[in-house]
Amino acid sequence: MDTTQLKKFCAKFPGAVSTLHGHPSNILTYAVGDKTFAYFKTSEPERWRFSIKVTPDRFLELTGVPGIKPARWMGRFRWITIVDVRSVPADYLRELVEWSYREALGKLSRKRRALVLNGIDP
Repeated sequence: MDTTQLKKFCAKFPGAVSTLHGHPSNILTYAVGDKTFAYFKTSEPERWRFSIKVTPDRFLELTGVPGIKPARWMGRFRWITIVDVRSVPADYLRELVEWSYREALGKLSRKRRALVLNGIDP
C-alpha cells in the first residue's frame, strides 16, 4: 500500500475528517470528532512518514522493527511512525489503522460518537 492508497483508506472511516496543517507543524491529520487517529508528515526530509496510535504490546513489538520508531513527541502515548508505508504488509497496516480509529472513536462521549457515526458532527 502506498501513501495515496493509505490516505484514501484513512478518509473512508465514518466521520473521518482530514486537515492539512501548514507551517510549522506540516502535517496532514485524520481525525474522528476532535480525536486524531493518524497523520502524515508533509514536509521534507520526513515527507509522507505515517504515524498512528497502537496498543502497548504492539508498541513494543513494532518499535523493534527497522523503519518503525516511536513517533516524535507522541511516542510516550504509544504512537509509532512508519518511515515507508510500502514496507509494511497492507493487511497489517489496515488492521493497525482500524485499531487507531476505533481507539479515537472510543474516546468521544457516547452522544458525540452517535452524532459522528450518523454523519452529524456539531
